[in-house]
Amino acid sequence: MIPLIRDMIEKDIEDVLEIEKTSFSTPWSKEAFTLEITKNNLARYIVAEVEKRVVAYGGIWFIIDEGHITNIAVHEKYRGLGIGNKIVEGLIYRCIDRDIRAMTLEVRKSNEVAKSLYKKYGFKECGIRPGYYSDDNEDAIIMWKSI
Repeated sequence: MIPLIRDMIEKDIEDVLEIEKTSFSTPWSKEAFTLEITKNNLARYIVAEVEKRVVAYGGIWFIIDEGHITNIAVHEKYRGLGIGNKIVEGLIYRCIDRDIRAMTLEVRKSNEVAKSLYKKYGFKECGIRPGYYSDDNEDAIIMWKSI
């Protein structure tokens, strides 16, 4: 199964919300995603589509010469199939296309699966944001990658 990676459009938001709600304890709202893809000129979101169904998504903000990954999630039925890899690769390629020199993100300290994915693509743990996540006060690990 090779997913189609493409830019997110407004009609994808309902599928993205389903993924968001099953992936995160404090999911983003429909309004948040709508604003990101229609009003935020710094933001780009991509989706992975399998058989015309959105099964994963990722977002990034382009700030001067850095790309800040906002979120990545894969539908629970499609996890472990390499689709998360395709989303990360898609975000990296979009940075390269814009001559972005570095990428960063925050990830839950306990999220070993995500940290492993990011490390596979050259992200390194560079710091901690204590109590970053408001739902449970968990620390975030700050990760960086040079391009």
